[in-house]
Amino acid sequence: MIRLSKSCLSSEEKDAVLGVLDREFLGMGMEVQSFENGLADFFDRPAVCVVNGTAALQLALQAVGVGPGDEVLVPSLTYLASFQAISATGAKAVACDVLAGSLTLDSNDAEKLITSRTKAIMPVHYAGGVTGIDALYKLALKYGLRVIEDAAHAFGTIHNGRKVGGFGDIVCFSFDGIKNITSGEGGCVVTNDTVILEKIRDARLLGVEKDTDKRYSGQRSWQFDVSAQGWRYHMSNIMAAIGIVQLKRFPDFALARQKLASLYDQLLVDELNISALVQDYNYVVPHIYPIQILSKKPRKLIQDTMLEKGIQTGIHYQPNHQLSYYKSNREFPVTDSVAQRLLTLPLHPDVSEEDVRYICATLIDLVNGPPVAA
Repeated sequence: MIRLSKSCLSSEEKDAVLGVLDREFLGMGMEVQSFENGLADFFDRPAVCVVNGTAALQLALQAVGVGPGDEVLVPSLTYLASFQAISATGAKAVACDVLAGSLTLDSNDAEKLITSRTKAIMPVHYAGGVTGIDALYKLALKYGLRVIEDAAHAFGTIHNGRKVGGFGDIVCFSFDGIKNITSGEGGCVVTNDTVILEKIRDARLLGVEKDTDKRYSGQRSWQFDVSAQGWRYHMSNIMAAIGIVQLKRFPDFALARQKLASLYDQLLVDELNISALVQDYNYVVPHIYPIQILSKKPRKLIQDTMLEKGIQTGIHYQPNHQLSYYKSNREFPVTDSVAQRLLTLPLHPDVSEEDVRYICATLIDLVNGPPVAA
C-alpha cells in the first residue's frame, strides 16, 4: 500500500526518545528548550513550543487579545483546527473564499467581510504555498489587524528569500505525525513580539507566570501567581527529542518532497482532466499534493479504485462553512467549486519516484477511461 501520508522515522529518533526515558524526566525540560533553540536558529527568530498546532493558533489568538465578540478572517478551505482554534477563544471565525490557482486566502473577499469586530486575519498556507500573503499584510496594515499565519503546511517554504516563520507578525506551525517535520504531536509559535512570546510561555503552563525557566532547569514553581487564563498546552521532552532529530533531517525531507511534487507536475501537466496547484517547488516545501479532477468520473469511484490498486488518497478539505457549527449562507464560488473536485495524492519522503509514476499512470487511466453507466 502506498500511504497517503506517514511519519518518516529512523533509529536516531528512537534512540533520542529512549534517552529521555532513561533520564526519567518526561515533562517539559531541557529537550524542549533545546528544540526551541534549534527552531530559533532555523527561523532566525524566537520560537515557543506547545502541545500541537491547534494550541499554537489558539494561544497566539489569545495573546493578541482576541476573545468573545471579536471576529477573525480565515479561509473556509482549511482543516477544522483553524476554525476550532478561533472559536476556542470565544471569537467568531469568519469564513472567506480562496484564490483559484493557489487555494490560499483571497484578500479581496476578506476585505468585504471586515467589520468593527474584526481583530485578526488567519491566512492558511495551503499545501505549503503562500500566494497572496503580501496582499494580506497590506490589508492588515490598512485596517490595523493582527496576522496569525497558520503555517502548518509550510515548514521550510521560502518567500522573497526568507523562510516562512522568519518574517511577518505571528506564525504558527504543527509538528504532528505527518507534517514536514514531526515531534509525534506538537507545534510552535514564532514571532519577534516579545510580549506575545511571554504570554504564550505562561499560558501553555496553565498561566503560571515565569514557570518556563523553572521547568528548563528541572524544577517547578511551588509559589506563583496567575493573572490570565492558561491551558495545559506545553510540549513534553519525549516530543521535543523527536523534533530535534527531525529538524536535523529536514534538508533531506524537504528535497524529497520537492522532487516528488515536481515529478507529479511533470507527469500530469498535459492532462486535460487533471489540474494541479500552481507552485514553484524551488521555494515551496509541500506538505500535501492536491489535484482537481475535471472529468465527470465520480471522485468516490476514483478513490475506491485507486485504493484497490494499493494507493491511498485523501480530500483536503471539506469546507468549514458547510459544517453545522460554522455554517455560512454567503457564497463561496471558488471554494464550493473546487471542494467537490479535490483529491490528494500520496506525498512523503518514503514515496519513491517509481511510486509516483505508478500513481499517475493509474490516475490518468481512471479519469480518462470510459464514463460510468448511469
